[in-house]
Amino acid sequence: MTFAFKFASAAAALLLAFGLQSAQAADIHVGVSEALSGGAAQYGNNIRNGMQLAADEINAAGGINGNKLVLVIEDDQTKKEEAINVFRKLIFQDKVLMVFGPTLSNGALAAHPIAQAAKTVAFATSNTVDGITDPGNYIFRSSVTEASVIPVTVQVAKEKLGLKKVAVLYGNNDALSKGGYDVFKKALEDQHIAVTTTETFATGDVDFKAQLTKIKGTNPDAVVLSALIAEAGPIVAQARQLGINVPFIGGNGLNNPRIFEMAPGTASDDIWVGGPWSLDNATPENSKFIANYKAHYNTNPDQFAAQAYDGMCIAAAAMKKVHFSGDIANDRAALRDALTNVQWTGATGPFKFTQIRNKAGQLAGYDAVQTPIISVTKDGKYNIVH
Repeated sequence: MTFAFKFASAAAALLLAFGLQSAQAADIHVGVSEALSGGAAQYGNNIRNGMQLAADEINAAGGINGNKLVLVIEDDQTKKEEAINVFRKLIFQDKVLMVFGPTLSNGALAAHPIAQAAKTVAFATSNTVDGITDPGNYIFRSSVTEASVIPVTVQVAKEKLGLKKVAVLYGNNDALSKGGYDVFKKALEDQHIAVTTTETFATGDVDFKAQLTKIKGTNPDAVVLSALIAEAGPIVAQARQLGINVPFIGGNGLNNPRIFEMAPGTASDDIWVGGPWSLDNATPENSKFIANYKAHYNTNPDQFAAQAYDGMCIAAAAMKKVHFSGDIANDRAALRDALTNVQWTGATGPFKFTQIRNKAGQLAGYDAVQTPIISVTKDGKYNIVH
């Protein structure tokens, strides 16, 4: 055998080995269905930012066992019909490994059954109403439910404020707002807090003076408000203009710094909310997340960005346990199995999943196990209640 032949053979072997090694590395496509336009865009864009930041950091650190995370991002336009269309596209056309979203519970309740039927993980990071994980064992939620948070919020507010009677105002045609109201109603009954009046509004309303005038006439100790930020901001601002200066107690929709723009100055003071995350929570994981988010986007994150960031990290931790075969059905099932056992400590604190039973008593999807943080607004920021 000549030297040239030996050299060529060795080079070919090296090229073959390199080629096989390169073939093992592949992009992992992850679907993201969020409200980048429409009424919930304030939430959806921050969610996208949190997920993209996490994916960029994961890829910079070597990806998923050498494979690169690629986000396939679609706008659900704050419409449940569009959420259905986006889920179908991501699952059947783009053949993503899993899908995050949609932003609002209305969209999730409509779209998640599609993922369950296709045996594809749907991962909710912002949905908090009951029933989100009912469709089955491919549905995961990292956002803490209103049923877990609101009773604690009401209890803490009662203890700190000495509440005896409250007025209630809620959106009656949105799943988050209506679901939040149902939880508030039970929590108020359990805490023996009287309700002076219960008023409603619809998504898209801009004038709330009639409801607020009636509320003012009942002289409540506080106003319980279950609403998305698009309506919550004007409600708080108009309430202060009418001389309603008592505290507001809100659900997940009010845990959004945009409230300080929509109800500027002291108008946004004294809003009590609960959630799994706070800008003031100075753990190493949260401090690092806040610094990196601000460096990337030149603004502070909110709860929805933090939950999305952690959600992507949780999913990545599960992916690192999966030996991908290239068969999308097998890989989706393997990811589902790996997710059930993930434990993670991130921006929102220690986290794990627990499997729930649906209304029929059957084992269904997986919800978050986390401890809520109660905050109250003052001087344009959320402050942890100690």
